[in-house]
Amino acid sequence: MQVTETNAEGLKREFRVVVPADELEGEISRRLGELGRAVRIPGFRPGKVPMPLLRKRYGPTVRGEVLESSVQSSSAEAMQERNLRPALPPQVEIVSAAEGSDLEYKMSVELLPDLPTLDFADLGLERLVVEIPAEDVERAVERMAEQQRKSEPVERAAATGDVIVADLVGRTGDAEIPGTRGEGREIEIGAAGMLPGFSEQLAGAKAGDERKVEITFPADYANPDLAGKAAVFDVTVKEVRRRLPAVIDDELAKEAGLESLAELRQEIQDRMRRDYDSVTRQRLKRDLLDKLAARYDFAVPPGMIEIEFNSIMQQYEAEKAMREGGEGAATETPPAEPADAPAPETEAAAESAAGDADEEKTKAEFRQIAERRVRLGLLLAEVGRSNNITVSQEEINQALTREARRHPGYERQVIDYYRKNPDALGNLRAPIFEDKVVDFVVEMAKIEERKVSPQELMRFPDPDDEAAAEPEPETKAPARRPRRKKAAQS
Repeated sequence: MQVTETNAEGLKREFRVVVPADELEGEISRRLGELGRAVRIPGFRPGKVPMPLLRKRYGPTVRGEVLESSVQSSSAEAMQERNLRPALPPQVEIVSAAEGSDLEYKMSVELLPDLPTLDFADLGLERLVVEIPAEDVERAVERMAEQQRKSEPVERAAATGDVIVADLVGRTGDAEIPGTRGEGREIEIGAAGMLPGFSEQLAGAKAGDERKVEITFPADYANPDLAGKAAVFDVTVKEVRRRLPAVIDDELAKEAGLESLAELRQEIQDRMRRDYDSVTRQRLKRDLLDKLAARYDFAVPPGMIEIEFNSIMQQYEAEKAMREGGEGAATETPPAEPADAPAPETEAAAESAAGDADEEKTKAEFRQIAERRVRLGLLLAEVGRSNNITVSQEEINQALTREARRHPGYERQVIDYYRKNPDALGNLRAPIFEDKVVDFVVEMAKIEERKVSPQELMRFPDPDDEAAAEPEPETKAPARRPRRKKAAQS
């Protein structure tokens, strides 16, 4: 095998590789010989099939297999001899592969960069510590007691705050609105979160009354088929109930499966603590990634950036299509244009140009995000590799179980899907690995703690709303199988 380096620019390497024809023919003959000992052809004893017949019947197939394996093995050998660390599968372009001639191909590969020495001691990280006021816990207990308020029947007309038990069904025109028919529905007069004007029209109703409630769905209603439409609900009142005062005692705790009010308060405080700890951890993680991105700037493989950029664009286009699909088309007659309005062609051209400019700006921002993600992914992957940080099978199984539980009734199908798709299983492994690496770095770094109130914590920008989300280092692991770009036989 002859390997000639033809380009060494930045992280990209290009080679010309030639595999001698006699090596190829020797491997083809060997494989045909093995095949001849196994196949059965009428008129010939096993192992006695003439080689010319084997070549005629199986030669093209075997030759294709030998060429494929020769490309695989020779490209891997070429990179191994030069201690190259490919970031992505090498691209192969066949130059010549005619029968009886040498195999010649071009190979281009992008390399992983040499990373700088990493030092986490003086990153200047800050961990926010939330002090939970007792009054916050008490307010949560009061909200729970409010939700658990009991009621009792009354023989009078319904007033604001009362609960009506009723049978109802809604219609738009003559068509019944799916999901609106129900028996024994509880409706609180004046309650927040209901359709505007709905419960108010039931004020003054008594048991046995039948009322028609006319409403118009809001223009921004979640169901676009109902948004802005008028509807009529037929309501038959079965009972009027008066809500009793909220009671905060041990019985409230027992309804939540606890023994006492003190235990309920402690449980609420612990839950708040876990929620706030989760937020502070995410903020610490984001702070860490921002500091790493600012401190370490090195070249990253363009191919990896392109893959990440395409992934971001696909998600962006999918979300954009969903938004545009849900807006609906306007049906109102447009207002008359003023005399000095621009011609439609001019206005359309201006809007198109502005849209193109916005689109290019968006793409530029996404490409910066993609580069940041790749760089951080390489950094964290190197930290994990150099410090023997791994993800155990038990941790993957636990993540798989959690994912399956998110789809009640389909747990077995979810588990089978992940076990049959290594790439999907890798998507479960990646965030576990990332969190373990982040925890390792946090332990190595000097961290200042600062106490804040819950209100102060929630005033900080939400890490989940930031454009440059955390990387997934494990998705950046280099693959070593060559990818053929184009074949041209001569």
